[in-house]
Amino acid sequence: MLRLTELHKRYGDVLALDGCSFDVARGQLLGFLGPNGAGKTTAMRSVFSLVVPDSGSVTWDGAPIEPAIRLRFGYMPEQRGLYPRMKIKDQLTYFGRLHGLETADAASSAMQWLTHLGLEDRADSRLEELSHGNQQRVQLAAALVHEPDLLVLDEPFSGLDPLGVEAMAELLQERADAGTAVLFSSHQLDLVEDLCEDVIVINRGSIALSGPVAELRGASPHRYLDVDTVDGGTDWIGVIDGAEIVAREPHRIRLRVAADVDLRSVLDRAVNAGQIRQFSFGPPSLSEVFRAAVGQ
Repeated sequence: MLRLTELHKRYGDVLALDGCSFDVARGQLLGFLGPNGAGKTTAMRSVFSLVVPDSGSVTWDGAPIEPAIRLRFGYMPEQRGLYPRMKIKDQLTYFGRLHGLETADAASSAMQWLTHLGLEDRADSRLEELSHGNQQRVQLAAALVHEPDLLVLDEPFSGLDPLGVEAMAELLQERADAGTAVLFSSHQLDLVEDLCEDVIVINRGSIALSGPVAELRGASPHRYLDVDTVDGGTDWIGVIDGAEIVAREPHRIRLRVAADVDLRSVLDRAVNAGQIRQFSFGPPSLSEVFRAAVGQ
């Protein structure tokens, strides 16, 4: 298990981490969310001693992370960390050797991951010759070539097309299912909601919210009502105590209401106002929970 405990880090007047604490267990796929500048990258870099906290601790299985243990970790930074003019297979082999693999084993693993990611025909290409999305796949392969126990990824879905996003999501789920501890940050909250059972929200350097996605959504004091009408009338909304329109289209509205609203009464009023084509009621999305947690 990876454990970050009471991490504090300041850069001059900027407080990057302010008591940041969380765990990532083996086999867990944990989404790490937060606004830009919230401290996500600083926290992730602290796992690899790329950032040294002013105070607090980072441990693996209850022990300090020594260099030999860190070799069992994989890291995919948001900024490209590969050699643009080096052949893809050669640099994956090189990274495998840096993590302790013999040359033959590193080369074999490099080809296995390139094949898995659909890049086997580009093994002898330079990185700079690939599209942004394929470069992202190579960056992931570099983090996976040594079969790490912990995988930390900073915005791994950035720049990927929908098919690339789907393939990346499936791969991360595969690694978690195989027992790898997986921590990744992302601004694509709809994707995180579909992919992760658990999330952490960091804001201004400290953890604002954490837990299973379903529980975080269910704990909200609000519910959201989507109504699609034929005539688009909204006069009936004014009689619902505390109702707030959060989105509006010509024939569709999204309302935020109290969790204990009298739903039968709301439905009756909507029906009396005109023909209803859709009426759905549920907890907030992860995106809405996130915005509430960070005050947006």
